[in-house]
This record gives sequence, C-alpha cells and structure tokens, in this order.
Amino acid sequence: MTRPTPKRKIAIAVLLAVMLTSCAVKQQQPLRPGEEAFPQPHGFNQFTPEDEVKLGHQLAAEVDAQLPELPPRGPIQDYVSTLGQRLAHQLPPNPYDFNFKVVNEKDINAFALPGGPVRINLSTIQAADTEAQLAGVIAHEISHVYLRHSTRNASKQSIAQLPVAILGGVLGNGVGGQLARLGLSFGMGSVFLKYSRDAESEADRTGAKIMYEAGYDPRAMAQFFEKLQAEDRPGTPQFLSDHPNPGNRAAMVMEAISQLPPKLYIENTPEFMEVKRIALTMKPYTAEQVAQMQRQRQPRLNLAGETSIIPANFFQPLNHSAFKMDYPSNWKVLGDSNSAVTIAPPVGISNDGIAYGAVISGYRPQVQQGLSASTEQIYQALRYSNPAMRAVSGVQPVQVNGLSGQAVNLQTTSPFVDENEQPVPERDMLVTVQRPDGSVLWLMFIAPEQQFDALSPTFNRMLQSLQVR
Repeated sequence: MTRPTPKRKIAIAVLLAVMLTSCAVKQQQPLRPGEEAFPQPHGFNQFTPEDEVKLGHQLAAEVDAQLPELPPRGPIQDYVSTLGQRLAHQLPPNPYDFNFKVVNEKDINAFALPGGPVRINLSTIQAADTEAQLAGVIAHEISHVYLRHSTRNASKQSIAQLPVAILGGVLGNGVGGQLARLGLSFGMGSVFLKYSRDAESEADRTGAKIMYEAGYDPRAMAQFFEKLQAEDRPGTPQFLSDHPNPGNRAAMVMEAISQLPPKLYIENTPEFMEVKRIALTMKPYTAEQVAQMQRQRQPRLNLAGETSIIPANFFQPLNHSAFKMDYPSNWKVLGDSNSAVTIAPPVGISNDGIAYGAVISGYRPQVQQGLSASTEQIYQALRYSNPAMRAVSGVQPVQVNGLSGQAVNLQTTSPFVDENEQPVPERDMLVTVQRPDGSVLWLMFIAPEQQFDALSPTFNRMLQSLQVR
C-alpha cells in the first residue's frame, strides 16, 4: 500500500473538513427554543476562544484607528451598543467580549472581528426600515463570532496553502506567534473578514435563533438582505460582497423557525425611529473619502529623518531564551524573552508595520532538512503575507559571528509614503542560522531603500553580535 505524502494527507484532511461542513449544512433540523438548543460551533480551528478574544482586541485597535467611527457616547452609538448587547446576551455562556461601534461610512455594511468586536456602518441604520431589520444585521454578525467563522476560515486556508509550520513556532505560543505560524496578517481585506456561503447560511440560522430569543421576527433579517439585493444598482452593495447570498435566504429562515412556538414580536420602537431620524440628517463618508483619510494618516518618509533614526554609538544586549544580540540603546524592543521580537527606532514603527529596524523570529521545520530549504520556506511564507515582496538575489552563504548562515536580499513597499503620498520602496535582508536543536532563527533587517545603506553598519554590528542558544 502506498502511504499518503504529508501534502496528500493535508489535502485529504481539507477534503474531509469540507465534506463534513457540507453535510452539517444539508442536515440541519428546525430550530428549537431555549439556550441549550443553540447551534454549536464546529469544524477544524487552530485558535482557542481565548486566542480569538486577544486577536479581536488587537485587530479592533488597528481597525478603530483607521475608520471614522462615531464618538463613543451619543444617541446613535449608545442605542446600537445597547441593542447589540441585548442580542449577544441571548447566546449560551461564552468567553467573547462583544462590543459594538458605528462607523460613519456610506457603504451599507457591517463586520465582526474574532472574539467579539462588531462594527456597523451608519448607512446600514439609514437603510433599515425597522428595528427588527437592524437587529437582524447585528445578530448575523454576532453569529459569525459565536460560530468562530473567521478563525475557522483562517485555519482552513492555512492548511490548504501553507502545509508547514511557518513562523514564530520556536519563539513562543502567543497570539502573534499563532498568526505568524499560519502566515496570516490582519487587515480590512484579510481572510478573517471573508465568509463562504455555508458560513453565511450558518450565521443566518444562528442569527434567526438570537432574534427569536430576543423577541424579534427572524424573517426581518432575510427581508433586509433581500431588500439590499433588490435595490442593487448600479453594483452589488458592499455587504453582499462581503456576505455572499447562500441562496433563498427567506425560505431557509422560514424552515429554520418553522417549529419555534409563535410569539408577539418586536418590530419597531420609538428609540429606533429617533435614532434613524438623527442618522438620516447625517452625511456619512464615501469609501473613497475614508481611503483618503487613511492615506493621510500614513507616516510620511520625511517625518523619519536621519536624526530620528540614527542609532546610538552605545549598544546594549538583548537576552532572549533563543539568542543574545546587541542593539542600539536608543532603539526599542517589542516582545519578550520568549516571543518573536522587533527592534526599531521609535519612529520606525507605524500602524501598518515596521519601516526601520529588525524582526527576529524562529521556524521549526516539520522534517529534517538543510538550512537552504528552511530559508526558502521562510521566504515563501513572508511573500505569502506580503505578496509585493520579491527576492533580488539568490540565497547566499554568510558568516554570523562564527556561525554559517544564509542571506537573501529582498525588495517590497514600505509602510511609509513620501511627500506626494506615493509608496516608498523598501529593502530587506533575510538572514537565517541553525540552532543546536535543529530549528532555525531568522532575522529580517528593514529600511527604506534610500536609507538602507546608511543603516547597514548598524545591522551588521547587530548581526555579528548574535549568539544562538
């Protein structure tokens, strides 16, 4: 008998996961009342619920800094937060930190982040005819969190596309290392915010259950989605783009609630009508205006002049569980002695990434292999997270404080922009060395192209002080 290769085993596992997910969708039974009767999360997931809460906090901080959200207190924000919490409280006990904010944006949309943050665009409130319709949108997003769709999707994608432990696997088990091992990054277009039609069907079903328990007619959710579809002109609303229609939503919801005892539903409230009245007096930002605001928030290259990044002559040691290395005393270390670390001048780090400095992490190959193979896999993982990255040299041997290592020069785009708001070219150098236990320590030295040569002596001094443990 021929044994499956590791890649074939992974393919079989993914196929089985897809088959099981499909069966789960097809064999759903009508919903029943009561907390114990909620649909349960299922499917392969490399994240724990506690990981999801940490991820949600991290991503919410990034997203909230980029979006034009309404003030934390006000009639619209207070109303949406109260409504969202009432809906979330219908769920069985869970560790999630649900919070709700309103984004002053014209596109009709809403999204949920892992662990509980939910964001609703102002135009969604403007478009809803009733409180029940708005509750349906929020209940749908709450369901994505509760059913763990974003991290399930990320885990599935990591198996299908990255069949090795890529990054961070040696230097700790924190949230950052978990993301790095999957080769995934956050962002508004990330894998965490893209759902399949099966996931949409599951969120519709669980959202209907939440609505019923909270006293709303679940059919209002499907009616709102179908209203968006019917009013689609000239293009698909952003909500329908991010939340693909699983097909005949109204009929699926009706079937799901067919055995729930009848009750008197809440359709509208004076609070909703007042909030909608206020919302209709406001002019939310277009997607283009939001993008322009985000570009204006990007750090400019000329804000990080030579004087603000020049390293001190005095170097101090960084004692890590996996290595020891000297670095400029006026640069900062992000991370701890058991995690991946970033060393950079304070101005070298922006909301979008690191523009100056060094990133140090680790990689443990799944099979015994040479350093060249590991270096290539690390490079491919970095490219997966940053498709704009490309190698401008082949892998070259390098001596690192008496150790044999390998290096490859890379080019990509810096998170900084110039005075004309144009992307700044970036040069990186990836260096790898083998540790005594067979794992690989990798270092990425980073700077804008025009300033890399000036920082090269600093990077080389750091590298030649490296002691691997």
